[in-house]
Amino acid sequence: MSDPTAVSDPTAVSDASEMFDRLRRFPDIEAPNLFAVDAADRLILDEAAPELAAAETGSVVVIGDHHGALTAGAAVLHGASGLRVHQDGLTGELALANNARELGITESYTSEQLGSDLLSGAKVVLMQLPRSLAALAEIGQLIAVHADPEVRVFAGGRDKHITTAMNQVLAESFSEVRASRGRQKSRVLIAETPRPDVTVTFPTAARLDEFDLEVIAHGPVFAGAALDIGTRLLLENLDKIEYRDPSVVVDLGCGSGILATALAQRLPNAKVIATDQSSAAVASALATAAANGVGDRVSGLRDDAASTLADNSVDLIVLNPPFHLGAAVHAGAALAMFAAAGRVLRPGGQLWTVFNKHLGYRGALKSAIGPTETIASNAKFIVLRSTKSA
Repeated sequence: MSDPTAVSDPTAVSDASEMFDRLRRFPDIEAPNLFAVDAADRLILDEAAPELAAAETGSVVVIGDHHGALTAGAAVLHGASGLRVHQDGLTGELALANNARELGITESYTSEQLGSDLLSGAKVVLMQLPRSLAALAEIGQLIAVHADPEVRVFAGGRDKHITTAMNQVLAESFSEVRASRGRQKSRVLIAETPRPDVTVTFPTAARLDEFDLEVIAHGPVFAGAALDIGTRLLLENLDKIEYRDPSVVVDLGCGSGILATALAQRLPNAKVIATDQSSAAVASALATAAANGVGDRVSGLRDDAASTLADNSVDLIVLNPPFHLGAAVHAGAALAMFAAAGRVLRPGGQLWTVFNKHLGYRGALKSAIGPTETIASNAKFIVLRSTKSA
């Protein structure tokens, strides 16, 4: 997705400040309190500067680059080439592509899936620390198994999101883990000397006996292979769906694919699409569907709020929307999903949404979809059914 406001003829960047100022979040949500670069990005690049200066072509890997600041910094400020980049979220990947075009560095990197193609022979890894310890554990294990034995990992984040547990998780895969000095409320964990006995323990699996479901999940997936409270309430009420023989059903923001799999079990004639902007979520959803014998009727789609689905093409959508954008509490993602549902649903189609009651989405759902009614609620969550007006 290209940015219509981007400069078509990039000019040379004179210094780091100018480069960072030119970075955009687009197509991710943009707002005054949301930024394309943060102090952790800057500190990671500064801590890794000697290694980046000496790095051979193809030996630098970037993981979890929010909107391209790490990749752009390595390429523009340090001259790194042959960069291999993994971003779990599609919006970050698209933002990097847009920023790379603006800066003229599209040939400096390739996007890769998390695995051996990304990490084989890597000697320098730059990464934003994920919020999830499971995601960090999976990344650490894969680096230890596939990267060069002399690899050095620079994993940074904001102080308020870094915990001692992150040091411990990295220490399970690396013999040496230390923290940099803090700067602007940010810090970098530096890990090296991969442990020789590391094995990759992801994806994980769990059984939900009360629902007769096997769940498979990679590290970044919200709640992992467990069942979160909101999804539980929606799952408990799927049998109340009265839509007559839907042909196309979407699990929007599918996570581990619990709802997609449950819908495929209940609606044998439906084509079920499990879609999420997270590559780990889509892979997990497909694995969950396969583990429950419905893999032939659940397809995966990595997409930004169903942007590639046609207008008026879907009968039924289920949704447990996020209420964070990165570390910030923000309704933008949920509102974008409501708008997307309103576009892709056929007239008379239904959106079933579960969310924390205090978020008060009823009005937004009514505006985006149509008549909205309560299906179920508990002390914390509520399930609403919205029907698209003709």
